[in-house]
Amino acid sequence: MAYPNGYFNSFYQPQYPVQMQQNVQQNNGITWVQGENSAKSYPIAAGQSILLMDSENPVMYIKSTDQSGVPLPLRIFDYTERKNEHITQNNAVMTQNTDYVSRSEFDAFKSEITQAIKQRQNNTNQQRKPKEE
Repeated sequence: MAYPNGYFNSFYQPQYPVQMQQNVQQNNGITWVQGENSAKSYPIAAGQSILLMDSENPVMYIKSTDQSGVPLPLRIFDYTERKNEHITQNNAVMTQNTDYVSRSEFDAFKSEITQAIKQRQNNTNQQRKPKEE
């Protein structure tokens, strides 16, 4: 944008095309686009990355630019919903940890150790008794 005195406004930002404004929606911090072409044409600043969600398909895009503003290849990810049964299976696996013993196993081990100690003490005491002549 030129001014009459010959200076240019370096802060002038061109308006996005009408089509671009219709294809991009922003709700709750999520940027929605309509399809891959809309994601590719979404403008971002130099050296930035943004997550774009496709409003038509279960797809998300990560769009990035390098420090000079050149777009990097668009990264495309498919996403699916996790079902509750998958979550409960993971929880079941986590609770079946075999690194621990039950209370009954511990008590049985404790009684074996106690008996072994008593038996060893008895053997030691018998060896220490002087022989009667």
